[in-house]
Amino acid sequence: MSQHIVIIGGVALGPKAACRFKRLEPSSRVTMVDQSALISYGGCGIPYYVSGDVSDASELCTTSFHMVRDVDFFREVKGVDVRTLTRATRIDRESKQVHLTDVTTGEESVLGYDKLVIATGASPRRLGLPGEDLKGVSYVCNPDDATRIREGISKGEVGKAVIIGAGFIGLEMAEAFADMWGVETTVVEITGQIMPRLVSPALATMGQRHMEENGVTFHFGETVKAIEGEDGRVTRVVTDKRTLEADAVIIAAGVVPGSDIAREAGLEVHPRGGVIVDEHMRTSDPDIYAGGDCAIVRNLITGDQAYLPLGSMANRQGRVIGTNLAGGDASFDGVVGSFVVKFFERSMAGTGLSLEGARAAGFEAMSVLLIQLDRAHFYPSKELMTLEMVVDKPTRRVLGVQGFGSTRDAMVGRINAVAAILKYAPKVEDISNMELAYSPPFASAMDILNSLANLADNALRGINRGVGPDGFKRLWDARDTDGCFFLDCREAGDADPYIERHPGEWHNVPQGQIYDRLAEIPKDRPVVLVCNTGARSYEAQVMLTEKGYKDVTNVQGGMAAIKNYGVDL
Repeated sequence: MSQHIVIIGGVALGPKAACRFKRLEPSSRVTMVDQSALISYGGCGIPYYVSGDVSDASELCTTSFHMVRDVDFFREVKGVDVRTLTRATRIDRESKQVHLTDVTTGEESVLGYDKLVIATGASPRRLGLPGEDLKGVSYVCNPDDATRIREGISKGEVGKAVIIGAGFIGLEMAEAFADMWGVETTVVEITGQIMPRLVSPALATMGQRHMEENGVTFHFGETVKAIEGEDGRVTRVVTDKRTLEADAVIIAAGVVPGSDIAREAGLEVHPRGGVIVDEHMRTSDPDIYAGGDCAIVRNLITGDQAYLPLGSMANRQGRVIGTNLAGGDASFDGVVGSFVVKFFERSMAGTGLSLEGARAAGFEAMSVLLIQLDRAHFYPSKELMTLEMVVDKPTRRVLGVQGFGSTRDAMVGRINAVAAILKYAPKVEDISNMELAYSPPFASAMDILNSLANLADNALRGINRGVGPDGFKRLWDARDTDGCFFLDCREAGDADPYIERHPGEWHNVPQGQIYDRLAEIPKDRPVVLVCNTGARSYEAQVMLTEKGYKDVTNVQGGMAAIKNYGVDL
């Protein structure tokens, strides 16, 4: 039987649900309303338009066949009626009607529905700061924002930019300003690191240093108090510690799910915002569905409620909703939380829980860090990749993997491999024995994922007792008081420059000579072992333990991690 589907919101989930449903029920009617003039655009591409990687803002609103996804496109190609500049103001569940207001004229109308989809997305989090509405202060929300920001830069109006927030959007916009346009760019973050709660401080510091090498300045642990300007235009940002000159300010402090209309209709909504849905994307009213950036779903690792506003998630959920609108039984079981972000020549990616997130969720978690080549060591083009694995100690369950590496597909490919199995609660041995495609131009015979799991196994067994680069820095900074004996397990040619710089503090016994030179290694002091990546120092740790040394620490990631972390040796 033909039905009328009404969809509130026309950016990502709404169009996907509409098009899927129309393919299954071509004779039914779909009306999609959106308060904006722009619909079905790729908001995630905005930083790349600002940077110049995407040459034309209209490309954010086109199909892969270069057709503009506008009102005419949806009517003629998809059979979907679209009403732009139309705000949904109220849902009358009893009468099954949506009350609408024309944004331009103020004219009110009512639209009846058989089933309703709430796809109201999210809006940038406003900080309530003085000066937030000054010219030159922007959010990154839609293509109009992108065009306005880029026009200001290209006109020479922007020499200094301040980004508030060091999450995905903040970092991407920082790169866009500093890389393409040479704008003096500063990021202010209230927490102590980039990408807080998503990656460990060690990985965050590696990413931060790479951005600093490309001209971006960071101020952590600072709260923005006000944005000030002259003649209606921004000129500076005031924090609790300093004043920063600024011709442009980007507020990237997260988003707020657009769930007010659902709450006012009596639907179940999370106390902090976000429509509660089941695995079929149904709300507490079986005739109303919701998804995308306005919805709360299930975290498949913790079992708790989760909020993950990503375009990829909205599209997948939209297909589920479209299927179920047509009488199907599709389900979206939840998320493990996967991400990747590019900054300059490096990228950061992850899936599942970081160590901080795992402990906050109640797991007795630990992590290990490994640096290894992304291809066979003898293959000409190869790069070091850093991966960190988070494990629940009592159960050996893998809770997450995060990484820092190149912008090519090697690292994100490893992250995606783990993401695909995380919901099945894999254990360390599952990844240790994971089958991965191998050829020297693409991977090592013992892939870095296998090696990472082996490292976790050794750590859980207590035979690889180590610290990451942050732990090494703490030990190195306290060397005068803790009395650690720093032993470089590499060959003399690698160790000599450090011995010259730190006589009496940096020592060298190559791993292959350990047994012959035990007399040079004290048993009454903590021994800290270092090599290039942590492999030979692990072998040295096993050897020293076998000889009765009790306090031996291996630096995971070795000198490669120490350098990426920025320890000044």
